[in-house]
Amino acid sequence: MGQIKITACPIEGLYVIEPKVFGDARGQFMETYNQRDMAEAGLTMTFVQDNQSSSTKGVLRGLHYQKQHPQGKLVRIVRGTAFDVAVDLRSGSKTYGKWYGVELSEENKKQFYVPEGFAHGYLVLSDMAEFCYKCTDFYTPGDEGGLAWNDPSIGIEWPQLVGIYPGSADCSSYHLEDGTPLCMNERDQSFPSL
Repeated sequence: MGQIKITACPIEGLYVIEPKVFGDARGQFMETYNQRDMAEAGLTMTFVQDNQSSSTKGVLRGLHYQKQHPQGKLVRIVRGTAFDVAVDLRSGSKTYGKWYGVELSEENKKQFYVPEGFAHGYLVLSDMAEFCYKCTDFYTPGDEGGLAWNDPSIGIEWPQLVGIYPGSADCSSYHLEDGTPLCMNERDQSFPSL
């Protein structure tokens, strides 16, 4: 392998990817993606779209998936910190309905590969977080589905989050430990349980 370390997660198909960082008094350099290293690890996906987004502290986005045009995503944070989560929705999978999460930050420089067949979401833990992610398929309007972010049958352990499950994906009774209210759009609060 070259300049990136690829570690398989407990759920088959998920990977944490860590670049080798070279730094000196001038700054730093790292390869964030290397097709040869990925192929050596058995990851031969083709990325067709790069996206960038930013969110403020307490924003929770997800859990999203695509219905007819599923996207694999290679997610990283270039500023701030977030807890990134994937839920296995692959029919017939021995880990169907199970979740795995990883803290991504500008400091740890970890990336999270979430393949097709998973729901994906994240919670911003810093004042601001800026995400960059590669996708294996193009965005298709109207193709997105979702799951309740707080579904007790999935049981995601969102860090720093305080609140009591109200029987739905409503976020109004939740906040971070420092008092920051949880912030979600209406659509994400209307998603059903698994």
